[in-house]
Amino acid sequence: MNASLAASPSALIAPHGGHLRELYLPLEAAEALKKRAAQLPQWTLSERQLCDLELLLNGGFSPLTGFLGEEDYRSVVDHLRLADGTLWPMPITLDVPETLAAQLLLGGELSLNDTQGTPLAVLEISDIYRPDREHEARQVFGSTDRLHPGVAELLDRNHPVNLGGRLLGIQLPAHYDFVPLRRSPRQLREWFAGQGWDRIVAFQTRNPMHRAHRELTLRAAEKVGARLLIQPVVGRTKPGDIDHYTRVRCYQALLPHYPEGQAALSLLPLAMRMGGPREALWHALIRQNFGASHFIVGRDHAGPGKNSQGQPFYGPFEAHELIARYQHELGIEVVTFPAMVYAANRDAYLPAPEVTAEDEVRDISGTELRRRLHQGEDIPAWFTFPDVVRILRERHPAGARPGFTLFFTGLSGSGKSTLAQAVVAHLLETGSRAITVLDGDEVRLHLSKGLGFSREDRDTNIARIGYVASEVVRHGGIAICAPIAPYAEARAQARALVETHGRFVEIHVATPLEVCEQRDRKGLYAKARAGKLSGFTGIDDPYEIPASPELRIDASQESALDAAHRIVTWLRAEQLL
Repeated sequence: MNASLAASPSALIAPHGGHLRELYLPLEAAEALKKRAAQLPQWTLSERQLCDLELLLNGGFSPLTGFLGEEDYRSVVDHLRLADGTLWPMPITLDVPETLAAQLLLGGELSLNDTQGTPLAVLEISDIYRPDREHEARQVFGSTDRLHPGVAELLDRNHPVNLGGRLLGIQLPAHYDFVPLRRSPRQLREWFAGQGWDRIVAFQTRNPMHRAHRELTLRAAEKVGARLLIQPVVGRTKPGDIDHYTRVRCYQALLPHYPEGQAALSLLPLAMRMGGPREALWHALIRQNFGASHFIVGRDHAGPGKNSQGQPFYGPFEAHELIARYQHELGIEVVTFPAMVYAANRDAYLPAPEVTAEDEVRDISGTELRRRLHQGEDIPAWFTFPDVVRILRERHPAGARPGFTLFFTGLSGSGKSTLAQAVVAHLLETGSRAITVLDGDEVRLHLSKGLGFSREDRDTNIARIGYVASEVVRHGGIAICAPIAPYAEARAQARALVETHGRFVEIHVATPLEVCEQRDRKGLYAKARAGKLSGFTGIDDPYEIPASPELRIDASQESALDAAHRIVTWLRAEQLL
């Protein structure tokens, strides 16, 4: 819904400790502020910032009253607390580019808008600061490894300046899907009161739920004598996750398999950071604001997988250990629960510690489930419910493959276009997938005609390529892009666009500059060296080398055919072909 909010700012006592702070203005004041916002500097919120704004306005991030100022930010990063000592483990920040920050003054205001230009809130600017992103990554995520999605966003996609200050809410972001399931903290607590629920255990998920999840949540609820709240994240999750539309349909199909009146479903518009232990602590605080008395934390809660050395970013029980340290001041009781595994000889699910050497344990991994869906193979009843399988098969019909983008980047003359052509030929020779090629020169001729080579125009060019590629991927196709794309921030934004719908595979064509100059058929390097051509990448304009591309190829050491074969082999190993 997109109606202006008629509640006034409030600090209500939450049912299980703490305060619920809603940052809404009264209807008449909100309408007046909306008109004034049109005269203010404007900022279009990113997907993460939209999610954060919604949970700030509706009280999900209580006790926060806006985006963190510098003192609170530093305290949260280093000590998991606001400057006043209040427990809060995750920095909630509004990052903007230098060009916007230069227009702003302390004590001024900024209109925060959705992608349609609709003002949602006004920020009263109290702080303008430039954080140390690498320090934040080490403290919050315990790593600077860009295979961690939270680290990659922080280091490569966040803008350099943070704005802090109090929010004045005009209206919530618009949602038109699953509207009855999108209850605010106040609405959900009122629903609990109407149902007579006073002990509620919340369960966090970003994946479809199957029989093992049902067994785990049922046992956890029974353990603490509570009703169950299934509250999946429907904001941004981990790239490559199943879309929330499919997942919510699966949750709806699962709900009737719980005892009547014992479980409820409500959606959480959260942008996950995949921050492991800190994220688990954060999730618990959020669920306390939504009225839960208990919160389930399982093995490797909110873990992003393995790092570049092949090791998990977090230990399986690090989240349990961190939460135990702060349990006394959380305001919500955390229920730690082991994984549930299926023992075929008993035809039953058991907590992992209860499994014996005689038990015949069976499991289906996410990778194996996707393979069975693609191949049309049987998915056993012990693993999940038939109505859940039906929804997953509709979303992932047998024989269908997900879309993906191959994004070749490198200096002029590095061999990007040649390599892209070789990959296209290989793919068409061995398959019939729909392929769209977005070559740098052709894009400049058609899609980006009229753009120059300033940094702003170059960024616009890459943004257009990223948008078109994302639409190709959304419809299950393959987009092959071969621009120079010299700037890391623009490449990261293209990745973010594509990863909304599928995989983004960055391929750095790392041919040395001297080789590129030797290959220069157009004579551009010579003109740049002679000063006849300015702003030429690699000569008087920088090329920011990708820090962690999926593949790196030196076309001076490897033939186009060999490199194309290596790329296609990698794609097969990743199950993209």
